[in-house]
Amino acid sequence: MQFEHLGAQPRIHPGAVVAPTAVISGDVTIGAGCQVLHGAVLTAEGGPITLGEHVIVMENALIRASAANPVHIGSHVLVGPTASLSGATVGDEVFLATGTRVFNGARIGERSEVRIGAIVHLRTVLLPESVVPIGWIAVGDPAQVFSPDRHDEIWALQKDLDFPGYVFGLDRDTPDLMIQLTERYGAALARHARDVRLD
Repeated sequence: MQFEHLGAQPRIHPGAVVAPTAVISGDVTIGAGCQVLHGAVLTAEGGPITLGEHVIVMENALIRASAANPVHIGSHVLVGPTASLSGATVGDEVFLATGTRVFNGARIGERSEVRIGAIVHLRTVLLPESVVPIGWIAVGDPAQVFSPDRHDEIWALQKDLDFPGYVFGLDRDTPDLMIQLTERYGAALARHARDVRLD
């Protein structure tokens, strides 16, 4: 399913294949030889999404761009089933395995691997040919990689990355943080009410 969002329509190379149950919304460019499988969602929420050539986006993966954080995925990248990528840049020949999570402002260098269930956190930079092991977390610039049981060390780096401030423009210490966050984000997402289905 393809949608015009905020006046922008998807651009899909004739040599790409998009499953009929995938959702492509807004300013999305899909290059030659790409495969977007069933249930995948590519949604450009005010910023563009660009897929190079021969990118495979597997079942139920989510790729989301924002005005502040567009998405660029290089060529020959595999985005595994249920992976989630938001506002990030991914180099060529990268493997994002099943269930990986890549957050806003992250940059993943070419020929890197983010293995099953691993996380590349907000504003984190993975150098080329990096590996994030199964279930581990990469944080920082340049990235440090931690096992999930090292929460205190992860939080020491993650806190300064300021997720609510960077993504939503809100101070973490705001007393009604979740009220402001959900109302602001909800208003932005409500713009989809004016989307136009193209197919």
